[in-house]
Amino acid sequence: MEAATPTPNATQGAQQSFARVVNQKQEIRKKLSGIKHRIGVYSAKGGVGKTTVAVNLAFTLRQMGYKVGLLDADIDCPNITLFLGLNEVTDAVYPLVPKEKDGVKVLSTAMFLDDQKKPIIWRGPLIGKMIAEFFENAEWGELDYLILDLAPGTSDAPLSIMQLLDMDGFVLVTTPQHIAAVNAIRSGRMAKRMGVAVLGVVENMSNGTGGGAAEVGEALGCEVLGSIRMNKKLDELSDRGLVAVLTDADIKSEFEIIAGKLV
Repeated sequence: MEAATPTPNATQGAQQSFARVVNQKQEIRKKLSGIKHRIGVYSAKGGVGKTTVAVNLAFTLRQMGYKVGLLDADIDCPNITLFLGLNEVTDAVYPLVPKEKDGVKVLSTAMFLDDQKKPIIWRGPLIGKMIAEFFENAEWGELDYLILDLAPGTSDAPLSIMQLLDMDGFVLVTTPQHIAAVNAIRSGRMAKRMGVAVLGVVENMSNGTGGGAAEVGEALGCEVLGSIRMNKKLDELSDRGLVAVLTDADIKSEFEIIAGKLV
């Protein structure tokens, strides 16, 4: 059976859609020209600690003297404001202005909700549009690093970021478990397929063996940036809306190793 030949209208529509994406990416590039480095924290599996790594990495970089922004790119299940104790509701007035927390500029959809337990029930196109809004219509200003906390999975939200934003690359997060490592590998392979670098892997909730991170590193040919040991204090501080690296010297030292390798 011969493949169907695209109609002229279908071909023209595809060309127009491609042109819109290219133009949008160019506009975003201009808008974010004041940001030197863009790093995503990512894994296809939820619950491995992406937000923990993103938040503490951002504040570690700030303590190292860099200008830092932190974007909650998990649009329909945002958590960064809970980690930072940011409870004030902001009107969604353009341009969107990030809130500042201990010198770090922060933006999240949770800032526009009057109840953080309220579900955001959006289909893919709306999620992609909101991500674009965070780039096109937000006043980030001059930054050395923008850290993006990505949603799990390999579909709408991560795909939109890879298509629209010029990224330095992704830091993958895994736990020691083989299942978590498999999902981190999926994430890395998606990034590489989209032409985005994998900067390395972090093992969170580590038991000291480094098995999960080593599996990811071997599969993707990337560096193991460091490990965050299983630590109840880290969880307790996060639940209280306190940044662990600003409070605990041992946790800070673990993230300094990771940040040092990135910069």
